[in-house]
Amino acid sequence: MPQHLSGPTRRAVVLAGAGVGAAVVVPGSAARAVEAGPVDLQPYVSYWYPDSVPSGTPGPGVTWRSLKAWRAEDDEDLAFNTATVPLAARFTPVPVNRTARAGQARIQALVSFEHTAGNPSQGAATADYYALTHWAYLDELVFWGGSAGEGLILAPNAPVVDAAHRNGVPVLGTVFLPPTAWGGDLRWTRDLVRRDALGRFPLAAKLVEVAVAHGFDGWFVNAETDGGDAALGADMLAFVRDLKARSEAAGLRITWYDAMTVGGSVGWQGELNGDNQDFFRSADAMFVDFRWSPEGLVASGDLARRLGRDRYELWAGVDVEAHGWNTTVDWDAIVPRDRDHIVSYGLYRPEWTRNQLPAGRTPAQFHAADDRFWTGRSLDPSQPDTDGWRAPATVVVDRSTVDRLPFATSFNTGHGLRWYEGGKVTSAAEWNHLGLQDRLPGRRWVVRTAGRRPSVAFDFADAWRGGSSLLVDGDFDAPASVELYATRLPLTRSTVVELTHRVDEGAVTVELAVALREPAGPGEPVPYTYIPAGRLRAGGAGWTTATLRLNSLSGTARSVGVRLTAEGRAQWRLGALAVRDRAATAPAAPTRLRVTGSSTGAEGTSLRFAWRRAPGAVRHYELHRVLPGGSRRFLGGTCGNAFFVPALKPEGGERAVRFEIRAVDELCTASAPASTVHHW
Repeated sequence: MPQHLSGPTRRAVVLAGAGVGAAVVVPGSAARAVEAGPVDLQPYVSYWYPDSVPSGTPGPGVTWRSLKAWRAEDDEDLAFNTATVPLAARFTPVPVNRTARAGQARIQALVSFEHTAGNPSQGAATADYYALTHWAYLDELVFWGGSAGEGLILAPNAPVVDAAHRNGVPVLGTVFLPPTAWGGDLRWTRDLVRRDALGRFPLAAKLVEVAVAHGFDGWFVNAETDGGDAALGADMLAFVRDLKARSEAAGLRITWYDAMTVGGSVGWQGELNGDNQDFFRSADAMFVDFRWSPEGLVASGDLARRLGRDRYELWAGVDVEAHGWNTTVDWDAIVPRDRDHIVSYGLYRPEWTRNQLPAGRTPAQFHAADDRFWTGRSLDPSQPDTDGWRAPATVVVDRSTVDRLPFATSFNTGHGLRWYEGGKVTSAAEWNHLGLQDRLPGRRWVVRTAGRRPSVAFDFADAWRGGSSLLVDGDFDAPASVELYATRLPLTRSTVVELTHRVDEGAVTVELAVALREPAGPGEPVPYTYIPAGRLRAGGAGWTTATLRLNSLSGTARSVGVRLTAEGRAQWRLGALAVRDRAATAPAAPTRLRVTGSSTGAEGTSLRFAWRRAPGAVRHYELHRVLPGGSRRFLGGTCGNAFFVPALKPEGGERAVRFEIRAVDELCTASAPASTVHHW
């Protein structure tokens, strides 16, 4: 398979050696200060070896851990690594083009968001991040990683899982047993499948326990260490069967990678056949190695059917790590346009869209590249390309989770150059945290106009809330309709839609677009009804919220968008969209905010926080620092109930600092704060 991340790459402990005699508060209910050197309180994504660890000494910043020895109650980082957003149900709208299909091929992505070690649990102070947003085309995300020098079993981080779940996409952790050429050792395979005195598989139970405790959806099992025999192959098959049985009981899933055969050796088949079919039958799906051929995929689909399985439970590997949309792929062998799809496919390393950009890349540059990868060169899925790159939007129908009220979005992509609240900057620092990402438009970007097409993009120069807004920019000579969300929203006489928007250049007449019916067929325009939302001019009142009542509409809203009319050059910015059937009320507040750990070094004081969750529906929590003048600075947010903040320093001669935590609901309404004070 393609080259795998390897070697110790986690940064050195940030506070190690920064000073002596600093106060350290040890996490725990009875935290106390002790005289010691500063410690690194930064929580990282969880990773392990099955049991035994390598000989020698781990590289800088790498911690060698045994999964066999792991216990949830002893894991001081678990609260930072636990996803809390449930997996949402999805629906499939009428296709926006005539090439995408429902009920056939599905798409999996294997993504390395960071190296195995040194991946912060809850985002970081940089906007340079693979902020995946095209969830509408995905059926499974594999949190890719693992290396012989760091650890082989990798649990997904909570922000990625929370964002994926909000969009109905399950996330799998990785079990990677590397080839011997990459440092693999057969003893790790034997550790994984070792039975106890009663013939059970303790590590199968541990894998299920880890997934349940962390809140993700199962495991991608990739056994590539060569040198095994038939006995080891039999043990691995029994292990996978046991893991699958335990996973089913826990609501988890297992995907098997086509590497080890039932005979115990590693022989990538590139197809489903007698050497790997028992592993496929014992799992929920199988990733077919990149060695596939057109004939082999046809035979694989036929064999899957004879085994009583769906041919689309086979993911044909498509390696885009090196060349992205320039990758040469025999698409007709997987998803032909003139007949039924053959199998599904798995995109290996689509984060190429970020990695191929030069140093100094911006979030806007990343999203422009990512939109081209998932949508195609046209940047409009209603006008699919027919060139060599068969973008996902041209192959599979998008899905949506926008099916209940209230629904709101501020078009926050989960990273940004600043943090905004009510159109004001409350933190000037770069950030990323996918758990704060909104549900974003799935079809990017469908624009229908008889004139010149304006550009539509996420913009990071200004925002209403979060880190980004939606910017429509063009030289208008005809009205332009922008489709935003496929929905299943029930409308009543009390339903209200709020648009928070402004014009940065020119003058724009804005209309809300609502459709109560699906298009007549694939590729047909959405039958919108238009509701006036005002005319805005540049240099006016700035951000304006239009509150629109839908008294004349009843039933179910199937699509929501906007229509813009302008003459000549214009820029219109949409900061927030909300659909509700009752007035917004503040959610209940969290309680018992407290500092559970602190460490001071040359860079400042790092703090761990915890709080008791608020009752009721909470989207996420936001932590602020109260400054000496009384203003608040945003420090970060999370869907869980623990958070880490690094390198804080006193300001304005303060002897103590106050922190506040608020619960935020679906309409982005914040609760009253819970607060705590930390003395410097």
